Amino acid sequence: MKANDDSVLPWVVVDGSGAVLEPVSEYLRELLACGNSPASCRSYGYDLLRWFRFLAAVGVSWDRAQRSDVRDFVLWLRTSHNPARDRRRPGAPAAGSVNRRTGKPYLAAGYAPATINHALAVISAFYDFQLQTGQGPVVSPVPPRSRAGRRPNAHHNPMEPFRLHGRGTYRQKQPERPPRAVPDDVVEDLFDGLGCNRDRALFSMFLSSGARADEMLGLTVADTHPGDGRIYVRTKGLGGAKEACPAAPEAFAWLALYLAELADEGHRPEPDEPLWWTRRQPLRPLTYTALRAALRRINDRIGANITLHDLRHTLGLRLIEDPNVSLVDVQHVMRHRQISTTGGYLRPQTDEVIAKVHQHYTRPKPQPRPLVGWSYDPQDLADVFGPA
Repeated sequence: MKANDDSVLPWVVVDGSGAVLEPVSEYLRELLACGNSPASCRSYGYDLLRWFRFLAAVGVSWDRAQRSDVRDFVLWLRTSHNPARDRRRPGAPAAGSVNRRTGKPYLAAGYAPATINHALAVISAFYDFQLQTGQGPVVSPVPPRSRAGRRPNAHHNPMEPFRLHGRGTYRQKQPERPPRAVPDDVVEDLFDGLGCNRDRALFSMFLSSGARADEMLGLTVADTHPGDGRIYVRTKGLGGAKEACPAAPEAFAWLALYLAELADEGHRPEPDEPLWWTRRQPLRPLTYTALRAALRRINDRIGANITLHDLRHTLGLRLIEDPNVSLVDVQHVMRHRQISTTGGYLRPQTDEVIAKVHQHYTRPKPQPRPLVGWSYDPQDLADVFGPA
């Protein structure tokens, strides 16, 4: 996969000889035309790149792929190591181990079930598109998502119970992971490890706004409104529309110090320019890779495994615990499309449940009080046991 000079399609998938795979390019153009973001198209492109590499390894053309090839592809993903995990630094914690400070496991060495399911969904949609355009095989090699059909309850009779349907063929079991807050002491160590006002402003914004990484890095100077205590981010799934997010006063205080430092260095960003810039010359807009590297260095220093999305979960759980903030308010702040997604923050945290159960085990058992001050009526004893 490489960058493309075409302004419409920023990336293209190429084969071993460097030739562009036109069926994939046509599908990515279709995704862009349907309103998907360039980031989504990039993700889909990498999934298709993995699929085409597998087909090249087994010597099967993409339009001749069979169901057995999809099965072998899933088995290969289940048993292979993810190259991103193989590039772990020397001395890094073992894959799949649990961090003692955050209680969160590190990423496993192989491909996660969610990654496999996403790849199957992308390949299935790719072949469905080729079927509609008259290219590719007559039948998609990917089995449907559900054995009872893709939407078994699409025309459900409300007078009848919903039909339970099994997991689709080759789809993996995905564990339901509840949101996990970063412990307060780890958050304090995180901020103590920040060495510049830019990082202090950036992480304060993350922790108080609940913005996602791409939303935060996409901020411009004009998107910050300190007087209103809000920022405007391009929300995922809204076609580039901007929505307001709250931000804490201390985040704007650090932001003012950061912008003052930029001005002292002779750089005054225009209102439509990016808000976050690198610290080294020449100044460039801050990228996700650079931000992630900075967070990795902090994690190594404090012995944690915090991710940027953990800060979003931390805000959601803190708002849920506030009795003055309703569930609908949390949904608005987190910008969830469905309130059922926000309801996931209502689940009890594992650490809290373990602490309560431990208190149950260690709590002193109440001693029975002696029964004093009364006695049986002799006539009642005579009626039960007979005369003495």
